[in-house]
Amino acid sequence: MLPSFSFGRVPARPALAIGAAMTLALSLAACGGSNSSDGGSGGKTTVGLITKTDTNPFFVKMKEGAQAAAADQGLELQTFAGKQDGDNEAQVQAIENLISAGAKGFLITPNDSKAIVPSIDKARQAGMLVIALDTPTDPATAVDATFATDNYHAGLLIGQWAKAKFAKDGKTAKIAMLDLNPNQVSVDVQRDQGFLEGFGVDVKDKTKIGDEADPRIAGHDVTNGAEDGGRTAMENLLQKDPSINLVYTINEPAAAGAYLALKAAGKEKDVTIVSVDGGCPGVDNVTKGVIGATSMQFPLKMAQMGVDAIAAYAKDGTKPQATAGKDFVDTGVQLITDAPQTGVDAKDSAWGKQNCWG
Repeated sequence: MLPSFSFGRVPARPALAIGAAMTLALSLAACGGSNSSDGGSGGKTTVGLITKTDTNPFFVKMKEGAQAAAADQGLELQTFAGKQDGDNEAQVQAIENLISAGAKGFLITPNDSKAIVPSIDKARQAGMLVIALDTPTDPATAVDATFATDNYHAGLLIGQWAKAKFAKDGKTAKIAMLDLNPNQVSVDVQRDQGFLEGFGVDVKDKTKIGDEADPRIAGHDVTNGAEDGGRTAMENLLQKDPSINLVYTINEPAAAGAYLALKAAGKEKDVTIVSVDGGCPGVDNVTKGVIGATSMQFPLKMAQMGVDAIAAYAKDGTKPQATAGKDFVDTGVQLITDAPQTGVDAKDSAWGKQNCWG
């Protein structure tokens, strides 16, 4: 998901059937209540899933994971989504609906990490377990736990892969950094800085993009996580430095746009592109050689783990614990490439196609 389009994901053009089905689910969830003591219909415990939108493939896959886990656990799942990225009000109303339904807890990908906190506070005061998925709240302690990709590690993996490849090929890198937007949100910073550290660049302040002094960095530009933004950013940086031969991108749509710019300039065979996401179109681009390597996230697993955590809480009050050494529950990341490099663990695109989303 960037993921704001936080965590690097771009809303996809929705299929009418999916959109209609999810709209119906939202309507039913918003209207549906229960008179049972545990807040569920037919004696089932109710849990909720609130995503940023219902069109982004990342969140569609989350819903699939939550549905599967709820069915396994015998829970009633109610799902909600914002009308578009940034729609905080719809998420506020979703929380109110879940409180009214007597839900035991819910998973949320916040559209506004700060503005949603008062509603989350209200839910927790009502005894609900609240888990942030993919995007942390601000402050992160506003929820009981966050289940997410380690975005710094995702960046680190593609940086390590690129470093090994360029060393093997005997090339000196000239790097274009295609970031998200000027706001330097956490996912943007973490992926950018992780990549640079993995490549061996002194990143100075890990919480800030652009303070590096390494001459191998040709420049930074922003993409808004979209294909057209990736193309424009790549065109801008090529004008600045035509010798660019390594491109970091915040996500796979931006990578696709960067490739189009490189192809138009006749440079696509001389430049390596790396990215993060693990969507099926991105994995296809690894197969085609458009993307050299990408770090795959696991939204289905993220939601399954979250629902299982709420089920445990409903059973005996157990709350999830953060992964050792981290302040969140790490749901994993896997490097995908068809050009493996010594010392960097990776799976090929065939494995990626079996495990991708979107």
